[in-house]
Amino acid sequence: MLKTHDRSITRWISILYRYGQSHISKQVDQFNIGSGQYVFLLALYKKDGISQEEISNHLKIDKATTAKAIKKLEKEGYVKRNINSEDRRAFKVFLTQKAFDIKSEIHSILRNWTDVLSGGFSEDEKKLVSELLGRMAKNAFTYFEKKDGESEDINRNK
Repeated sequence: MLKTHDRSITRWISILYRYGQSHISKQVDQFNIGSGQYVFLLALYKKDGISQEEISNHLKIDKATTAKAIKKLEKEGYVKRNINSEDRRAFKVFLTQKAFDIKSEIHSILRNWTDVLSGGFSEDEKKLVSELLGRMAKNAFTYFEKKDGESEDINRNK
């Protein structure tokens, strides 16, 4: 008989996250990229030349973490930062040719990990898992948006 914590969704997500970070970290190490930086490349592969703030918002990662990761990627030659002409205090981040050169390998690493995770699943099961995880992410987003709104209301009322 399974105990309640053995069936916990958060427990399984935590385990998957740790294994995934470990696997991906080992794979991207050959590019001198940490497991915390590849997601920034993925965001820029989708839309190059966006601000650090847009990257933070898209990834739901705080600005300090984004700045640190972008600085590391810049040091390794994967991105360049240009002053934003619309807001001279901000930067727009662009991929370099070096980043484009590893794009297919980064995507391959992620596809391979997805294949490991979904081994033995039917196509319908893969689709269902993806849909359910997407809904869970949306629920988390909605929860935090609501919480942020509540804290803003509290601060306004002080």
